[in-house]
Amino acid sequence: MSGDDFSFDDVSFDDFSFDIGEVPFSRRGAWLDLSRVTGLHTVADHIHLVSHTRGIHPVFRLEPQLDGLSAEADVRATPSVLTWSTASGAVEAAFDGSAIRFRGRGLGLTFVAPDELTPFTGGYLFVDPFDGAATLTSYESGRRYRFTVLAGRPEIVGAERVGASERSVSFGSTDAWDVLVEEIETSAAPAVSTIAFDQVVDARSAEFRDYCDGLLAGEPTPTAIKAAYVLWSATVAPAGFVTREAILMSKHWMDKVWSWDHCFNALALAPVDSDAALDQFLLPFDHQTESGALPDSVTHSEVLYNFVKPPIHGWAFAQLRARAARPYSRRQLEEVHGHLAAWTRFWLDHRRAPGHALPYYQHGNDSGWDNSTTFDQGGVIESPDLAAFLILQLGVLADLSAELGLPASGWSAEEADLRAALFDELWTGEHFVARSVSTGDPTTTSSLLNALPIVLGEQLPAEVAEQLAATIAGHLTEWGPATEPLDSPLYEDDGYWRGPIWAPATVLIEDGLRRAGRSALADRVAASFAATCEASGFAENFDARTGAGLRDRAYSWTASAYLTLRADALARTASPTLSGAQ
Repeated sequence: MSGDDFSFDDVSFDDFSFDIGEVPFSRRGAWLDLSRVTGLHTVADHIHLVSHTRGIHPVFRLEPQLDGLSAEADVRATPSVLTWSTASGAVEAAFDGSAIRFRGRGLGLTFVAPDELTPFTGGYLFVDPFDGAATLTSYESGRRYRFTVLAGRPEIVGAERVGASERSVSFGSTDAWDVLVEEIETSAAPAVSTIAFDQVVDARSAEFRDYCDGLLAGEPTPTAIKAAYVLWSATVAPAGFVTREAILMSKHWMDKVWSWDHCFNALALAPVDSDAALDQFLLPFDHQTESGALPDSVTHSEVLYNFVKPPIHGWAFAQLRARAARPYSRRQLEEVHGHLAAWTRFWLDHRRAPGHALPYYQHGNDSGWDNSTTFDQGGVIESPDLAAFLILQLGVLADLSAELGLPASGWSAEEADLRAALFDELWTGEHFVARSVSTGDPTTTSSLLNALPIVLGEQLPAEVAEQLAATIAGHLTEWGPATEPLDSPLYEDDGYWRGPIWAPATVLIEDGLRRAGRSALADRVAASFAATCEASGFAENFDARTGAGLRDRAYSWTASAYLTLRADALARTASPTLSGAQ
């Protein structure tokens, strides 16, 4: 099928399925999911109903049953429906709004709550006289879970018991049954579902098809569809401290928005939904401090300020504008300008030692490269990546100020001074170094972090760009750029930022190489990362030797990076003149 006659109507999304132990079953807007992942690096045998309103909390264990006994069932998950099936029947689950609808025909299902209830932990089960609904209150999530029975009759065990006791709501296999399970606060209007279960499934299928139709460039491959599903299912509605619709990093244990991760999700959305992309970009800025600092992370019930994240936001907003489906309004540009200006002033006014021209990180977490070997001699360092990001951000601010009729010369002067300091103080003639603020001593130089000034692209002197390209080539494996060279004595296969391949580093490096005129190497970086995602999915990071997925296995910035690089590659194929510009 050629690109000219391709239509999403020709794609059967019901044929796309995924491993529920790797990717959770959820939908755009929901704070619930169904998953085998129940905590940090914890995968259960049974699927659980999991809430993310106060972190990841398994609320019910879901056990298929036949004639009152636990039954082994095959599990199949698609974007619209999750099915447990045996020779005798099936149980299906689908999202009905933000609630989950369950239906059984010839197979039962038991919702098992924690046995232990203390004054501070566990769940309390009761039948509410107001509407007759079985309801569980959860200390862990701080919410209630209400069962509205649409067909059948449940067996409720442990209602109103305290202390240690079995607590469950069961639907048997002998009768057809249908139930809606909601996460509510103290009370809510009685639930009403006026459409049949199959119509719920059809609605979710159409919703996901429409999402893919806008998001995916070119013909949808299984990997591209999976990437789109990771983003769609990781999206939550505004609630708590999440002030806008947001893509969480994951609906596993990484269920937050960190203040640089969000930029990569914004880039993936920009070509199809400019406003949704801007919301992704601006979310952490809704919690910006008076000093201009961004929080480390934001999620439903907490905002953390113990660290910050690197100032990639000027680079990201320039990318966002270049990719956006439509231009941003003056009001939107003014909003971004105000936030970027305050964020930049934070680094210039609060993160420079007296008499120093270069800003510093206080800990590896501030860089986003938490345990990179660059920080082995100490966390308070003047790092070349930080200076490079701020140089780009100052340039974006100067241009945006001029566009809005605001003073720009101050930003341009700061940019020139910081550029001079970067090359005078951190460039050795062969590579960039980071150095201790207190002693001036250089730190370990083997991390890929030290090559991130490649993001300056066309602004780099030719000899510097050549040296950085050579360094990056030395990190490149068949699976992508390793964060620590494979032959380094500090390399670790599952060492977080001490070896594994990461999506954000890949995107930043690929873009910088391309703008620096190193398109062939940029192509290799992009192609190797694409091959990794196609082989291993969208993990938080990847083993640089084998390409195997590591840590959280349904990570949204990885999916976004894959889709962004894929769209760019397709655009270059369609218009070869873009090859050196993207």
